[in-house]
Amino acid sequence: MTKNVQIDGSKITDWASFHQHFSETLGFPGFYGRNMDAWNDCMTYLDDAEAGMTSMHVAPGEVLVLSISEAAAFKKRCPEIYEALLECSAFVNWRRIEKGAPAVIALSFYS
Repeated sequence: MTKNVQIDGSKITDWASFHQHFSETLGFPGFYGRNMDAWNDCMTYLDDAEAGMTSMHVAPGEVLVLSISEAAAFKKRCPEIYEALLECSAFVNWRRIEKGAPAVIALSFYS
């Protein structure tokens, strides 16, 4: 099973807006460090509500699909952030698989 969450790519204009939008949309904790290491940590626990790393959760074994709108403009405007999103999503899944847990993130881009 999957759960979809909409990420508005037009709201991402720099690192601060990236972290703000994800924090608000996924409910990261107040101590969220607003860097990609902290993003990785929060996203790793999407299926563990007790960890308190997000307010958006999926059941164990489910996948959260991040549906990124305005993707072409986002990629053109913020190529470094776009690439970091790809790499870090893959890293979160790899980190989980290495520990015997299933992948938890999928990305969907559209304009």
